[in-house]
Amino acid sequence: MPTIAVDKVALFEALGQAYTTEEFDELCFEFGIELDEDTSNSDRPVVNGKQEPAQLKIEIPANRYDMLCFEGISLMLNIFRGKAVAPNYRLVPPPSGKLETITVHPETSKIRPYLAGAILRDVKFTKERYDSFLALQDKLHQNLARQRTLVAIGTHDLDTIKGPFTYEALPPEQINFVPLNQTKSMNGAELAKFYENDKHLSRYVPIIKDSPVYPVILDSNRTVCSLPPVINSEHSKISVKTRNVFIDVTATDKTKLEIVTNIIVTMFSQYTEDQFTVEPVNIISKHNHQSRQVPNLTPRETQAEISYINGCCNLSLSASEICSLLKRMSYSANPSSASPDLIDVHIPPTRADILHQCDIMEDVAIAYGFNRLPRSFPSKSGTVAQPLMINKLSDIVRLEAAMAGWSEVMPLVLCSHDENFAYLNRIDDGKTAVKLANPKTAEYQVVRTSLLPGLLKTIRENKHHSVPIKIFEVGDVAFKDLALERKSRNERHFAAAWYGKSSGFEVVHGLMDRIMLMLKSAFFTSEEGLQGKGAIDSAYWIDEVDDPTFFPGHAAAINLRLGSKESVIGVFGILHPTVLDHFEL
Repeated sequence: MPTIAVDKVALFEALGQAYTTEEFDELCFEFGIELDEDTSNSDRPVVNGKQEPAQLKIEIPANRYDMLCFEGISLMLNIFRGKAVAPNYRLVPPPSGKLETITVHPETSKIRPYLAGAILRDVKFTKERYDSFLALQDKLHQNLARQRTLVAIGTHDLDTIKGPFTYEALPPEQINFVPLNQTKSMNGAELAKFYENDKHLSRYVPIIKDSPVYPVILDSNRTVCSLPPVINSEHSKISVKTRNVFIDVTATDKTKLEIVTNIIVTMFSQYTEDQFTVEPVNIISKHNHQSRQVPNLTPRETQAEISYINGCCNLSLSASEICSLLKRMSYSANPSSASPDLIDVHIPPTRADILHQCDIMEDVAIAYGFNRLPRSFPSKSGTVAQPLMINKLSDIVRLEAAMAGWSEVMPLVLCSHDENFAYLNRIDDGKTAVKLANPKTAEYQVVRTSLLPGLLKTIRENKHHSVPIKIFEVGDVAFKDLALERKSRNERHFAAAWYGKSSGFEVVHGLMDRIMLMLKSAFFTSEEGLQGKGAIDSAYWIDEVDDPTFFPGHAAAINLRLGSKESVIGVFGILHPTVLDHFEL
């Protein structure tokens, strides 16, 4: 969880009350955050002849993006304590009546396809507010934005640039500007080389370095405002004296784009002259149907069941009582006219973490007080979980194989493309294996479609041990399946391998017979005078099969009949010499 350091005196001033460390720790616990440290109780460094002010280091839950800054913490605690009401965030047009526009060029789809923006007018910065503004951007970049790979924020002094703006993707050599806190103009390629060893910015350069085009935001005079996600321009640099802030947000993830935009503007709209107002921006992005007005600060509407909330918390609250508690958590809520068991809830734009009524129930419990919740014995008897059928079957197979003297192994799920296909004399049709888009090494390129490579690699690394080596695995393999939402499916497979001085065909055959017997499936034969027991309900038999993984004439398919349904459930045989050679056996 992120830890936010805030000035102790300033926070208590904003809260309108001075707390002891123990009292503030209790307040944090009640609200669901945690006081990590009060530095007033320890030695603090002296900077420029002055001792560093006492700080409160507060651990914030990973889902509370709205509390990653001093402004969010003080506002939410004041609402929780009933000292303030939830803000009504409003979009207001500029004095001219004409909104600024940002036109997105189609080429940006190659690098960072999504864009949002906003303007904060008549902002009153102090040094503390300015530092908090920059710190919030940094916290969002490190956490939600995943080191700027998903989202990058740019802030500019609107009085130094002129709209309408464009968001383009240009070759590095065509981008020239003076980067933030520099004096020399550079093109994109020079800038990437300049910052690749920088202490703070080097981690962001690889995000775009190898791309043929770099994203860039330009004003109407073709002045570069920023080169996301690396750095802004010195020309549009903001300072404590900045009154009008133009914010651009670029992203590869649309959902997180909207969240970050809403957080940054709502937290600092409290410093605008007309408090909690934001000037929207028109995004023109016809090529990907993303033209819209941003940000969208309209509260999300949902409903929650009173019976569900009371049932989870073991309470008997009325609709009005629940609504009052939710107002302490910055919601707007009212009893629903649709049903006496429902409440209508308006979720503020700062609470992107609210996804389900269970999240609303949790906030009701926090507002009511966890320590006040009734403690009672469970009204229902305790139960023991039952294993999934696939796991129960897997355990049966594992037990039988182990009792037959075979050792279980657990290789990695990822393997190289060659190990999964070429090494087994199999051809990749492009429709079978799930491939990694950006594998770090050639050893981990695909999700295995067979357990065989893992077994053979295990034997290869242990072939110096005495023979025979008898190993097995019960595990998942993955296949592409475009009919499913996730475009892939898992299957549970069993595989065994015998390595010794002879082929071991009869040994593997015996293991298969034992496992099938324990699964109550009888061997079916059509030989004269022989009849497999139970052949009508569940029976299996083997047929010779031509499989390139195995030696010709020495492989068999395992057929199973359940009732009237017949299917091939596996294959076994002596491995082909080329397969053995590929795995150095």
